[in-house]
Amino acid sequence: RLRTRSCKVRAFALPLPAPRSMSAIRDLLTALRGRPGVDAAIVVGRDGLVIDDESRDGVDRERIAAHAPALLTAGDDVGAAANRGALVTLVLEHERGGLAILSVLSRDASLLVLLDPSADAGPLLQELRRERARLASLV
Repeated sequence: RLRTRSCKVRAFALPLPAPRSMSAIRDLLTALRGRPGVDAAIVVGRDGLVIDDESRDGVDRERIAAHAPALLTAGDDVGAAANRGALVTLVLEHERGGLAILSVLSRDASLLVLLDPSADAGPLLQELRRERARLASLV
């Protein structure tokens, strides 16, 4: 369980197995998908192709992943224009609810997590920030 200063938050720690194996990536995605409100966890290459994923039925992971390169480029461009550096995390909110979180893990791979409207994104965002280096070691 994670605790914040203002309230108690239930969260599931991400298992971080041995680096650079497909089973390690699979374990990470399974843990993410097991969190309440997570519809999909997709590791996507810089080319927009799915490396691996855990998604609920009905999620078009290939179509969603294909948009990642444009999001990454736009995020990097905004960072450059604002003199803030390269994109690290991008959060998208959509009119019918839910969030998409795109977290850059390495030069070649990103993690895209789709959350349903009931999900609490705060603990996940904190954990992604805290564990970024270890997550990157998996890809």
